[in-house]
Amino acid sequence: MAGIPDRAYNASCGKLASQLGISLAAARRKVDVKASQQGLRETAAKLTLAEQMLAEAQSSGTNNHDLLTSLLEAVGNDENFMVED
Repeated sequence: MAGIPDRAYNASCGKLASQLGISLAAARRKVDVKASQQGLRETAAKLTLAEQMLAEAQSSGTNNHDLLTSLLEAVGNDENFMVED
């Protein structure tokens, strides 16, 4: 059975998820994958990595919320398209 994750680690992953516009599970998965690639196992090291990833996401200048909104908008003839009756 998996242990309960650290509260600070969850908070950091939550901030990363909010910045990237993804779910908390997806953000934790991103951090875990990058941590395993770097050979990090301790929660403190993963917390530092999550904070670094958050700083990189904030400094990139990419507004993921606007990007997602633009991808979800209907374009042209799709505005009046109905999937169901």
